[in-house]
Amino acid sequence: MKTIKGPGIFLAQFMGDEPPFNDLKTICQWVKGFGYNGVQIPTNDTRCIDLKKVAESKTYADEYKGMINEIGLEITELATHIQGQLVAVHPAYDALFDGFAPEQLRGNAKERTKWAVEQMMYAAKASHNLGLKACPTFSGALLWHAFHPWPQRPDGLVEEAFTELAKRWTPILNEFDRCGVDVCYEIHPGEDLFDGITYEMFLEKVNNHQRACLLYDPSHFVLQQLDYLAYIDLYHERIKAFHVKDSEFNATGRQGTFGGYQSWLNRAGRYRNPGDGQVDFKAIFSKLTQYGYDGWAVLEWECCIKHPEEGAREGAPFIRNHIIKVTDKAFDDFAKTDHDPSFNRRVLGLD
Repeated sequence: MKTIKGPGIFLAQFMGDEPPFNDLKTICQWVKGFGYNGVQIPTNDTRCIDLKKVAESKTYADEYKGMINEIGLEITELATHIQGQLVAVHPAYDALFDGFAPEQLRGNAKERTKWAVEQMMYAAKASHNLGLKACPTFSGALLWHAFHPWPQRPDGLVEEAFTELAKRWTPILNEFDRCGVDVCYEIHPGEDLFDGITYEMFLEKVNNHQRACLLYDPSHFVLQQLDYLAYIDLYHERIKAFHVKDSEFNATGRQGTFGGYQSWLNRAGRYRNPGDGQVDFKAIFSKLTQYGYDGWAVLEWECCIKHPEEGAREGAPFIRNHIIKVTDKAFDDFAKTDHDPSFNRRVLGLD
């Protein structure tokens, strides 16, 4: 067993236009004041990182890492959710997702996809230059518009979608493999990889690629009514990153998992700050520790009620109090006897 690292915090939801939230150094100082030890960097935000420069210059990468280390923090991972999303976009979502791409690429889906793939390649090299071992991301989606089978899905549609998704991701996975970094797909509604079965379908298409790993976030599974503890039993060997995010699901006679097009505040399933929802984090930390997960536990704040500053303040002690310092001895070691084959045979009544 190994002790989970933490607490870490994902900076994406905290970046803003006013100090200290508009600059990497000042926001790192801000989260350090709450007791965090690590920061997960949103690579789509140029205030946080020049991804290409970190990828192409080990000297610059060392300087970048050194600045964060001087504050007393480590980089947990480089997060590439936005770029990963743009690796695969169905045309129905082009207008909505164009906002995630550089302005000059909007309205040009092919060039946007090429840019996203290039960004992922930079992320592989940048992660390597920074000495990181995991890279959280989204898979993107070609099939999400058809997740509910009405009208009936044509035969072969799902197979074709996952074949194409694997075709786009395989070169990226190979680059990450060359760099010694795991791609950690966040299993998430809106992505073609949204539960265990879809992940397995993708894994088969990429020939069980060793770098096609997982970011574990239980909040999405509560909203899907999926057993998030059994999920760890099934996929623990592939879990290489962990978002600590809570949620709750309170179905009524008027709405359920689909949420009735309501705001997050008014949905049956909604995200909460850790400790305010229904996720059993004690059981999660125990299972991950039991299986030897030694990556970071990273707060992702997406609460629809609590202020982000309050969420950040509460998140560090919450994670710290759940991290289990693993034991190097058994509780009954005091009664241990030396290995003695002849004694063991006598105990068994064989001599």
